Amino acid sequence: MILPATTIFFMMSVSAAFSSSGTIINEGSTLKTMIVSKTAEYLKGKMRSTSDEKTRAIANSVYEESQKYAIDYRLILAVMKVESNFKNEAISSKGARGLLQVKPSLAKYIAKDTGIGVEEVTTLTLHEPEKNIKIGVNYLSKLLDMFDNLTSALHAYNVGPSKVKKVGSLNTAPSTGFTRKVMNEYQKIVEVLPHPEAD
Repeated sequence: MILPATTIFFMMSVSAAFSSSGTIINEGSTLKTMIVSKTAEYLKGKMRSTSDEKTRAIANSVYEESQKYAIDYRLILAVMKVESNFKNEAISSKGARGLLQVKPSLAKYIAKDTGIGVEEVTTLTLHEPEKNIKIGVNYLSKLLDMFDNLTSALHAYNVGPSKVKKVGSLNTAPSTGFTRKVMNEYQKIVEVLPHPEAD
């Protein structure tokens, strides 16, 4: 799958620089701190009743998981906005739960790949933001690997991979209400939050 590096995927190189005192500064950590802070600020505007500590923990989880799977953290936020409107307690009519609307059956299947024990996965677990984000981002990563384009992967996230045919190009991928909403949100978020490889 080939997408422009400036849109969805990125590989972040962790480099070191020296401060004026000669101390090594990890630019990756500085970048992470800046992105997590800005993301927490963004989320606070969307999750007004959530504590600053919890909002920062969610921002940190989104960033950490985005780095693990080389997915733009802003795409994860866009999926979160469309799936749950940033409501951790959200439950869909089909039983999907939490910020990234993960079904318990899917969570049990994917848990082992995320470091979460299958025995830990309950319907309540999916309302724990860190675990919901780990499972949801892992699933999105699998779909991005499975399909040849972002639109099909997003469609599969919404309806399940068995209902999405593999297509050869972005031009023939299904454009659905869900995929359009996610991409519209992504464009809005890109305008207000820094690029994952910000200078």
